Amino acid sequence: MEDNLTVVKSMLTGVFTGIGTLLGWKGIMLMAWVGVMALDYVSGTLAACREGKWSSRVARQGLWHKGGMILVVTVAAISDGVMVLLAGHVPLGVDWPGMILPLVLAWYIITELGSILENAVKMGARVPSWILGLMEAGLKLTEAAGESAADLTK
Repeated sequence: MEDNLTVVKSMLTGVFTGIGTLLGWKGIMLMAWVGVMALDYVSGTLAACREGKWSSRVARQGLWHKGGMILVVTVAAISDGVMVLLAGHVPLGVDWPGMILPLVLAWYIITELGSILENAVKMGARVPSWILGLMEAGLKLTEAAGESAADLTK
């Protein structure tokens, strides 16, 4: 049993190291997003159980939602990669720093953190009101950065 645990830990370490090496700080954001997605699912399940409202149908809907998020992040990553390659080889007249993926990840991380806070409240935790304001401010800043980047095409 201990050998299997060592193999799993080694594989996870290899995967995380590979992601970090390949994507750098964007890889760290990607791993943070996966972590908060998992924490949101677990905290949502716990909150529903506490309220006696757990439903496999609702849990499945949550998983479908997370699957859709994975597709959006995949599209953002591919789009960024294509644009970085294109800007490096074709004179587009714009420097493309690869901003789609980090903005999408930041937006999703902040929304997942807000959902985790909502679940914490359902579980009986008190949440400082100012943290909700900071989450809202982070979302607005991310939205503004995305809108500003989208203006490059106009």
